Amino acid sequence: MTALLVPTLIAIGYALLMYRFSVWRTAKMLDAQSRPLTDPAITRLADRMATALDLPQIPVHVFEVEPVNGLAAPDGRIFLTRGFLNRKMRGEVTPEELAAVIAHEMGHVALGHTRRRMIDFTGQNAVFVVLSAVLNRFLPFIGIWIANLISAALAARLSQRDEFEADAYATALLIKSGIGTGPQISLFRKLDAMTKANRGDMPAWLLSHPSSAERIAAIQANERRWMPRQLAD
Repeated sequence: MTALLVPTLIAIGYALLMYRFSVWRTAKMLDAQSRPLTDPAITRLADRMATALDLPQIPVHVFEVEPVNGLAAPDGRIFLTRGFLNRKMRGEVTPEELAAVIAHEMGHVALGHTRRRMIDFTGQNAVFVVLSAVLNRFLPFIGIWIANLISAALAARLSQRDEFEADAYATALLIKSGIGTGPQISLFRKLDAMTKANRGDMPAWLLSHPSSAERIAAIQANERRWMPRQLAD
């Protein structure tokens, strides 16, 4: 037991340092490559969501990179990529669909997923160290490969949990602000086509995000539960 304790503690410490470094590097990159969002159609929708949350505003920034993405920085800032805005300029996505992205990233911030990811990351490293040590005794050469596969599957599972939670937060916010879930669902259908080539043949349980079909089903289930309550209020 003691033989496993020391390397496990070292792995946790190393993971914490690496996570802190990643947060610092991400903040520096975002500061250098972003600017405030000024698109009036999107900012009007962000203001509606801010009103629903009793906030003065939801500041949104543009991250000047081409991949289609939204993100919540560790410091709580919300970003849309230039690639996403270019899609809007070409009429491929709507302002309401980008508002759904903002709502989703707000969910990550409000639910404390950044802090949780730090805990998950350190736990994943500890699991990998312990499993590697145990499995290598019985399965030389392939034990470390199995340990890596298990820890990666665990990380994917935890990430998918966060995505479902952020989706649920976004659904509630979009309903409350009068935007509705239509843009949230239509965006997932579009993103599925946009990103399908990048997902390849990787098993769903190793993907960091759930499938679009699963996410749409969860959104629709939440809407069925919440809308009668909202109408009653």
